[in-house]
Amino acid sequence: MARHGRWFVPGVPQHIIQRGNNRQAVFFGESDYRAYLDWLAEIAADRGLSIHAYVLMPNHVHLLATPKAEDSIPATMQTLGRLYVRRINQMLGRTGSLWEGRYRATVIDSEAYLLRCMRYIELNPVRGKLASKPDGYRWSSYLANAKGRTDALITPHKLFHVFGREAYRALVQDGLSAEELESIRRTVNSGWPLGGDSFRATVARIAKRPAAPAKPGPKTNSGSELKP
Repeated sequence: MARHGRWFVPGVPQHIIQRGNNRQAVFFGESDYRAYLDWLAEIAADRGLSIHAYVLMPNHVHLLATPKAEDSIPATMQTLGRLYVRRINQMLGRTGSLWEGRYRATVIDSEAYLLRCMRYIELNPVRGKLASKPDGYRWSSYLANAKGRTDALITPHKLFHVFGREAYRALVQDGLSAEELESIRRTVNSGWPLGGDSFRATVARIAKRPAAPAKPGPKTNSGSELKP
C-alpha cells in the first residue's frame, strides 16, 4: 500500500506505529520496556507531545498522541529511536537499524475516532493473544485510562475527560467491529487521515495538500468507449 508524506498538524491527534525490522523483536526484557517508556515520557514532555494511549508489543509500538508544534512528533521519534537503538545495539553487540524504516502516522478526527483508536491500541495485546484481558498486559496505558493508575506518560485528551473511565471500560469490553479495525489499519498503513469528509477537508486546508485519495476516473473499454 502506497505511503504518503507525514502530516504536521499541531493540535490534532495522530496514531503512530513503529515496527521492528522484518517484524522482529525490539524488546528483550523488562528493563527494555521501562527504558523506552522513561525516555518517551521525558522526550515527549520536552518536545511538546501529549501521549493519550500507548502499547509496547514485543515487536512494535503504538502511540496515540497530540503534537503542540509541527516538529513535536518527528523530534520525539527521532531522539527516542536514536537512544533506544543505541541501547539495544550495545546490549546485544549488534549494529544497524532496529526499526523497519520510518515510523508510520496519520491524523485522526478526535470527535469520531479518538476512543476507537484508544481501544484499538489498548486491545492490541488481546488480539495478539498476549493477554486474555487488556488489564492483564503490563506495557500499555489501559490501567491508566480505564482504572486511573498513575502513569507519568499519559495526558488524557479533553474528550476522554468528558466521556469518563466507566464509560470507556464499557466500550473496551464491547471491543471493535471488523469494519472499525480495518479502517484504522488501512489509514495508519496508507497515511491518509482517519475521519469524515469535513475533517479531511480541514486537514487538507491546513496542510495545503490532498487529504484523501483521488477518485478513480471512468474506466475505458477497448478504444475510447466508456462503459455504461
